[in-house]
Amino acid sequence: MAQALTEKVLAEKLLPQGGAALRVKQLLLVVAGIAVLAVAAKIRVPMWPSPVPVTMGTFAVLTIGAAYGPRLGLATILGYMAIGALGFDVFASSSAELNGVTYMMGGTGGYLLGYVLATLALGLAARRGLDRSVLGMGAALLVGNALIYVPGVLWLNQFTSGWAQTLEWGLTPYLIGDAMKLGLAALMIPAVWKLVGRARD
Repeated sequence: MAQALTEKVLAEKLLPQGGAALRVKQLLLVVAGIAVLAVAAKIRVPMWPSPVPVTMGTFAVLTIGAAYGPRLGLATILGYMAIGALGFDVFASSSAELNGVTYMMGGTGGYLLGYVLATLALGLAARRGLDRSVLGMGAALLVGNALIYVPGVLWLNQFTSGWAQTLEWGLTPYLIGDAMKLGLAALMIPAVWKLVGRARD
């Protein structure tokens, strides 16, 4: 039974198995996911002088990746990036004056790339069944969070005076908040799986 569960992610468990209804619900999930990402990005706490605020964006990215799986998750995050590239105000610090590709090439650009990598990684982890347990989900979330920070910090370094400032602006202020968000996600996704399992019994 446990092996069979590893073949599906949460979204697939709740969707019809085929036909037009499946495609419609997949489209609705992508649209809903993009909306969640946009709203989560705007729930932010400025971390001056860093140009990168604390947001719920990482929480949304990681949980959507785990719940949607690699293909649907990737479609969602790429759709979100495409809407942002077109100039819509969907990113954490974007505005009417600073948006689109110009914003994406700024100091937060590496973190946006990391969002794509993390979504894919969490989707693949969920496909292997790691999202069924707190420990498995926690390990996957740590990897996903690292995939956000590595390109984020490397890119941000181009906009600072050196690595000390880069880490001060783009890493150390966020570690405690990220630990709390990862802990919440590690508890939430396995809990939803348990609820789904009970509903199907």
